[in-house]
Amino acid sequence: MNGVNLGRTENLMKIVSFTGKSGTGKSYQATHIAQSRGIDAIIDDGLLIYKGQIVAGTSAKKCASKAAAMRTALFNYEDHRNEVISALVRYQPDTLMIIGTSDKMTNIIASQLGLHEPDERIYIEQVTTEEERALAAHHRIDEGQHVIPAPVGQLRRDFAGYFMNPLKMFWDKAIGNAVADRSDKDDETTQTDRTVVRPQFSYFGTFSISEQVIRDIIKIAAEKYSDHLVIVDRLSNGKTQNMSVTIDVRALKDPETVDCCIAFQNDVFDAIVNMTAFTVDSVNVRISDIAHDIEDLHSRKLH
Repeated sequence: MNGVNLGRTENLMKIVSFTGKSGTGKSYQATHIAQSRGIDAIIDDGLLIYKGQIVAGTSAKKCASKAAAMRTALFNYEDHRNEVISALVRYQPDTLMIIGTSDKMTNIIASQLGLHEPDERIYIEQVTTEEERALAAHHRIDEGQHVIPAPVGQLRRDFAGYFMNPLKMFWDKAIGNAVADRSDKDDETTQTDRTVVRPQFSYFGTFSISEQVIRDIIKIAAEKYSDHLVIVDRLSNGKTQNMSVTIDVRALKDPETVDCCIAFQNDVFDAIVNMTAFTVDSVNVRISDIAHDIEDLHSRKLH
């Protein structure tokens, strides 16, 4: 194998494999197993996760086809493989868990990365019940849900599929709370250290969201800035990925108004990102009109 040489790092590293059939809940269980056994690094579907953070690799769940996903999971791409090997040299984990569907798969991954075969093997049947595996299979097969054992914040920037936990957050939490405070939800996501996604290759169709929902999110976000701005019009590009939103506002002629517009812009971005399953490229706030006082500010109704 060409590329980076692990050298001394490989010889000192304990390797544990965690295997089970596809859809039996391995990625979901991986975080708990790693924490309980003191395993500080995980290889899962092309990613190297070190102490709960993605440090190298590309998720196979980002791929548009199952064939590409398998090649990614097996580190068949040289640049991808060398990136992960370099990270293993840099971080030097004491114990590495390799997740796969069979002993053969975990052996291949170890070989691709220049590692020895696993020192210990753990099987999904040892850590879950038959009922738990059946439930995991239902979520995978019937709902297209896949789990990545990492916080959603690390995946949102370039994941190609859909995030399912944030969509659930939209239905479970009041819009006002989601707009008002983002920090608590970020903490919850980080504590679970898992993100439920639907990859492109699942072919379970696409998610959509009403334009009115986006309008309502913007309207609620604007309420706390009502002393400085009023929404005149809103427009999104209608995309569920790479969404771009433009908001025209009537603004009060006041030194604080620009800061309010920037804060409003950030609130709208955070609210849409955290309350929907979609990736937002940009939120733009345009001042289309200036009001000289509060009465003048509210004299024009929202379109």
